[in-house]
Amino acid sequence: MKRRNFIKNTTAATALTGLGGLSLGSCSVGNEKHITILHTNDVHSHIDAFPKDHSLYPNLGGLARRAALVDSIRKENPNTLLFDAGDYFQGTPYFNFYGGELEFKLMSMLNYDAATIGNHDFDNGVDGLYAQLPHANFDLLCANYDFKNTLMDGHVQRSKVFILDGLKIGVYGIGIELKGLVNKELYKETRYMYPYALAQDAEKQLKVYEKCDVIICLSHLGYDYESETKPNDLTLAKKTEYTDLIIGGHTHTFLDKPTIVKNKSDKEVLVNQVGCFGINLGRIDFYFDDLANLSSNGVSIKV
Repeated sequence: MKRRNFIKNTTAATALTGLGGLSLGSCSVGNEKHITILHTNDVHSHIDAFPKDHSLYPNLGGLARRAALVDSIRKENPNTLLFDAGDYFQGTPYFNFYGGELEFKLMSMLNYDAATIGNHDFDNGVDGLYAQLPHANFDLLCANYDFKNTLMDGHVQRSKVFILDGLKIGVYGIGIELKGLVNKELYKETRYMYPYALAQDAEKQLKVYEKCDVIICLSHLGYDYESETKPNDLTLAKKTEYTDLIIGGHTHTFLDKPTIVKNKSDKEVLVNQVGCFGINLGRIDFYFDDLANLSSNGVSIKV
């Protein structure tokens, strides 16, 4: 598939409360192939919905609602992938009591396809993260963490390719610098590598050698910062060449629709993030017509 006319129809839909009335069939442009990408970030062990009297998020979120929403979308389009951009751990007593076991078991029940690793996912130490791996029936992806001298060595992939309806969807992960965010005793010998060059290597592998039709980055760098030197998703998008979508986390940034950034080849990249605590579910729809033109729609859906 050639990449042409990328994102010629990027739109945003009104955020939907609850589950009623969800129908994105109107987004379809009648193209031949249709891939749906669903995503979360910074859920922080929020399993239950917020109470009705919560000051910020009354009666929002909850894993049961997310599960029902994901299931309805998969029935609408079986060619769907579900990803998380990190920080699934830490934030409620569920993590304090179960140490991440419940989070991974529930993510597995929702059939997540892959996730990257956030800084809070080290809160029980790299050994604690390793201890929960048997409960994760999905892949952990990160191209710029070197786990060579830790228990996690060999358990985190740089990238993975998914095949849906004959299309190759390449996905890679990028993590934030742990120093200053996580106690050294927790991440131990995990080595952080500067992300931009590693992202370029990963996307080149997926595009040039794996011949992927769509390339997605799961990033826990953060959307943007006042400091121009701190790595972030907007700058990452500018420095890439083949990445089509960056699914972000860490900064708890609520976006109603993806931000469009021009990459170093002057092609458009979608950058999306859906806040925190499982309140929203991100949805990106990619369409390929019979001339190999690629277009997309992006929405943020309230759970």
